[in-house]
Amino acid sequence: TSVDDNESANTAAAEQPGGYPFAEIESKWQKFWEDNDTFKTPVRNHEKEKKYVLDMFPYPSGAGLHVGHPEGYTASDAMSRYWRMKGFDVLHPMGWDSFGLPAEQYAINTGTQPAETTTANIANFKRQLKSLGFSYDWEKEVATTDIDYVKWTQWIFLQMYKKGLAQQSSVAVNWCPALGTVLANEEVINGLSERGDHPVERLPLRQWILKITDYADRLEAGLEGLDWPSGTMTSQKQWIGKSTGCNADFEVDGLEGEKITVFTTRADTLMGVTYVTLAPEHPLISAVTTEDNKEEVDKYVQTTSSRSDLDRTSAKDKTGVFTGSYAIHPISGDKVPIWVGDYVLGSYGTGAVMAVPAHDDRDFEFAQKYNLDVVSVVKPKKEGAEVSDEEAFTGEGVSFNSGEFDGLTTKKAKKAITYKLSEMNKGGAKITYKLRDWVFSRQRYWGEPIPIYFPVDFPEGVNPEDVDPKDDDCEHTINYDAAIPVDESELPLKLPHMVDFQPGTDPAGCLSRAKDWRYFQQDGKWFARETNTMPQWAGSCWYYFRYTDPNNS
Repeated sequence: TSVDDNESANTAAAEQPGGYPFAEIESKWQKFWEDNDTFKTPVRNHEKEKKYVLDMFPYPSGAGLHVGHPEGYTASDAMSRYWRMKGFDVLHPMGWDSFGLPAEQYAINTGTQPAETTTANIANFKRQLKSLGFSYDWEKEVATTDIDYVKWTQWIFLQMYKKGLAQQSSVAVNWCPALGTVLANEEVINGLSERGDHPVERLPLRQWILKITDYADRLEAGLEGLDWPSGTMTSQKQWIGKSTGCNADFEVDGLEGEKITVFTTRADTLMGVTYVTLAPEHPLISAVTTEDNKEEVDKYVQTTSSRSDLDRTSAKDKTGVFTGSYAIHPISGDKVPIWVGDYVLGSYGTGAVMAVPAHDDRDFEFAQKYNLDVVSVVKPKKEGAEVSDEEAFTGEGVSFNSGEFDGLTTKKAKKAITYKLSEMNKGGAKITYKLRDWVFSRQRYWGEPIPIYFPVDFPEGVNPEDVDPKDDDCEHTINYDAAIPVDESELPLKLPHMVDFQPGTDPAGCLSRAKDWRYFQQDGKWFARETNTMPQWAGSCWYYFRYTDPNNS
């Protein structure tokens, strides 16, 4: 139901005998409020208390407001009015989350420019919100697409870049050629894009990342003392996913100098490892796969790599193939088979796991399915308790079948085996996190340009002043390893006007086709701008700060 439909219904109801004269009263007082700046944020009076009543700003779609918008906004508006009546200085602003894929896709579908459709959609949203009589201070209005706002989004990016928090990295991503962009795991279902059901590939792409992992401990510590629902607290801790354990290095039989590093929180079960599993993205797969197994492994890797991490980890049926090679146990020296499995993720941990089917449910199911060995090395502390061969024993207990570690409790065995690995220079204590660095680039048009450029190199002997990299036949290389930040005085870096801004199959993004914008000369040398843009939430990460001083240049 649209807000306009509700307006018509309310007006019709008001025309009934004895009905509330909605249209008359609303229009009278809304005009009064606007003419008299009734809801303008007052100049701060430090003798008064203050309240900042913040709404989550909407994405201005072509469909206009939906019922969910005013449902939430009504509650916050009531609180704003309440605090004003109580004598508080109140800041109650509104704005627009106006960059991003939906706006660009809408513009493509309607054959218009994103800037035009976004401006029109914002005007419609604002009209609808005003008709509802909310007490916003419209002088505080911001839009993430406003060029003055873009300037400061880019400025924030440069501060993170200078601190080493914004970096380039080759990241395995969900690349959708049809949509021409990288998709989040949640946007991929059974190897297809959520929007449009287009095929998705897992590809290593050059991406900008924000190193949020540097703040993992601070993020977890910051949860203490928060008055949040227990479910939210739990999900936050699981998202950060701090794990204390150890690394163990398994050498590859027949490949001198190569090793497979695994992380485990159960070092006490190391002596029960019966196979090692690599993620389909693991860099050693080609090297460890034997000629006899190559065709099957290649086919499996190609099929599995098209599925998202979320899809693979949530699937009940875990699959895998044998590489034909073996790893050497770091302590016992025994050989254990190396498998490739879809349940291991290249983006988490080391991209490899040691499998202990006797003491891990997932490993047990996999071993049963593929007829792999199961060796028990931990038993319950209770006298006479037996270990079942029908299921994995995942609890803590006492070590056995573990050589020098027999008889140690789980806690002591963890410490002893971790120390042994460290002494042998084959591993040691390690803390890991599920939290991943944030992929912060998109291969689309409608987003903030990333304020970075790179040197352009030409073949030896070529004078840069005699060539033009904008020409299709000009041989050149962009040196992505020598990133240069745009000078702050040159911000904002604006998007070029493009008639054809549709995504292409080139992972460099559609901006790579805007050659007059991408390439430029400076001091006789050629440079190329970054053609990735920032994700939609680059602007929505800080809008609540900008509301407090929206016109500060």
